[in-house]
Amino acid sequence: MTSLFLRIALAFSFLYPAYRFWQSPDDWVGYLPPFLKNAGIPEATILTLLAVFHIALALWLLSGWRIFLPSLVAAFFLAGVVFFNWNQIDILFRDLSLALAALALAFASRDS
Repeated sequence: MTSLFLRIALAFSFLYPAYRFWQSPDDWVGYLPPFLKNAGIPEATILTLLAVFHIALALWLLSGWRIFLPSLVAAFFLAGVVFFNWNQIDILFRDLSLALAALALAFASRDS
């Protein structure tokens, strides 16, 4: 049951931004790291690709299939968001907790 709750929590943390990317993209462009902004790809395209990635990762987490890998990807992605936006730590501090929850899920799946 613990794994299910962790998977739901992590999936929600990816589904909500994916929805908001489409609803209000201007609110999210500021979180893109400079190397993505300077890649020559339109911001709308980057956000669409990120939304697809978020949805795919959330569904994979919810499925529970080979949970180690999506949990590890989620942990690194969340940690990366904080790393590349350290100046916004007052808003993103929860992402560190979510990253640690993702790591806990990943390593718990290895123990079972």
